Amino acid sequence: MSAAPIRNAMVLAAGLGTRMRPITETIPKPLVKIAGTPMIDYVLDRLVAAGVEKAVVNVHHHADQMEDHLRGRTDVEIVISDEREQLMNSGGGLKKGLQRLDKAASVFVMNADLFWVVPPGMEDRNLDRLADFFDPERMDMALLCVKIEDTTGHNGKNDFDLAADGRLTRHREGGETPVVYAGAIAMRPSLLDDAPEDAFNLNIYFDRAIAKGRLYGLILDGHWLTVGTPEAISEAEDAIRRIAGGN
Repeated sequence: MSAAPIRNAMVLAAGLGTRMRPITETIPKPLVKIAGTPMIDYVLDRLVAAGVEKAVVNVHHHADQMEDHLRGRTDVEIVISDEREQLMNSGGGLKKGLQRLDKAASVFVMNADLFWVVPPGMEDRNLDRLADFFDPERMDMALLCVKIEDTTGHNGKNDFDLAADGRLTRHREGGETPVVYAGAIAMRPSLLDDAPEDAFNLNIYFDRAIAKGRLYGLILDGHWLTVGTPEAISEAEDAIRRIAGGN
């Protein structure tokens, strides 16, 4: 079990959002509103509800707009990891951002454009569950995952197979309990101590953890949304109305 509640987080928000053009020609993708709320605020709201007190957010595309928006958050300490000069990809951005946090404490890592909703009356405890599940003695990372039937906007491909003991392996046809990575991780920052200082993809560390039997997953309670194109916005808003009653 996690030794203590997770109070720190890193939100990956520096992507270009190319598939969301032309909207992202004028605003960064994390500020695109879904049912009236910018996507990054869905993510930050869930982190705050789980007890996070400090969140690093990396910025690159329309970085000034991102910083202006984040200054309006008074419920969590926001630290900017500036990637204006060089986009670092998921792994490089995480490595750089984690240097702004306490290396001894576990951390949540979330994508700024992936979030979930729960039905009325259901308490959203997904991040609390993930923190409780994460055991750094046995795990390099614990990923929040979702069954494909509980997704909207996804490309229809499974990422991993989830074993009965919670271990994850790359999905293969016929594998047990296929799942999609839901864009939330619990991990120790020290995992990336040996990572390069330049851009790299975080999938490298997923595969390393799998090779050591140390990548684990937990199934999301609720409905997961990914909004990759302008056309997907109305689809996501329909799902929110259907699942969460518009809240």
